[in-house]
Amino acid sequence: MSDSLRLAGCQWTSTGDPVANLARIDELTGRAAEAGARLVVHPEAAMASFAGRLDTVAEPLDGRFADGVRSLAERHGVSIVVGMFAPADQITTADGRERSRVHNTLFATGPGTTETSYRKIHLYDAFGNTESDTVAPGEEVVTVDVDGWRVGLATCYDVRFADHFTALGRAGAQVVVLPASWGDGPGKASQWDLLTRARAHDAQAWLLAVGQAWTADSVRGPYGIGRSVLADPTGEVRARLGGGEDVLVGEIDRQAVESARSAVPLL
Repeated sequence: MSDSLRLAGCQWTSTGDPVANLARIDELTGRAAEAGARLVVHPEAAMASFAGRLDTVAEPLDGRFADGVRSLAERHGVSIVVGMFAPADQITTADGRERSRVHNTLFATGPGTTETSYRKIHLYDAFGNTESDTVAPGEEVVTVDVDGWRVGLATCYDVRFADHFTALGRAGAQVVVLPASWGDGPGKASQWDLLTRARAHDAQAWLLAVGQAWTADSVRGPYGIGRSVLADPTGEVRARLGGGEDVLVGEIDRQAVESARSAVPLL
């Protein structure tokens, strides 16, 4: 068990094609592994973007996409967290039609990892969007062990709910990863910057928030704003990307977590 962990966040723009996206995950994971990262995090909706239908691309956790992620994690010798969609349930709409929904899922796998998944709890029913029309909510706060570190999992809109991150801190998370596909618009960048710092403080843990890169479509939907960030357990920003595609690599240490929790025993 090491007192430090090198991790990476891969900021890029997914398409509607899971096969093409898996190839991009392979490429960027390789870059991160070459930089020494042991934990590599990709954005929410890395499997397929929100621009298309989610129920037609959704796959179970033993499907081709997840198996592909398992394979490349083994090949690169790293643990991976990646956003994907898995089949969920069917609902009846107001006009009487049946609609299939998915779980907006984080999948964690790789050497040194207890493989697990997290279903996004807080759905993006805000700013004119209704994620709950196509996505079924999860119910459980989830952590996973990576190389002896306890890692908390959260997704995008979860960042607006402080108690989620406090719960992760109380569950022992020393670092929280937050894949996202954050929409652009008035005030959205400053809100993202504020909330990611605050949630690191709430969990009193390192926080690596990894977004889809910015595109012109981001002002019309949740397609990415970039600005991936690594914040320490006090909420101080240690590294931040801009809007374009890039890989953020950073080193975190346990002492920062222990010091923050000892000095201000919030949890």
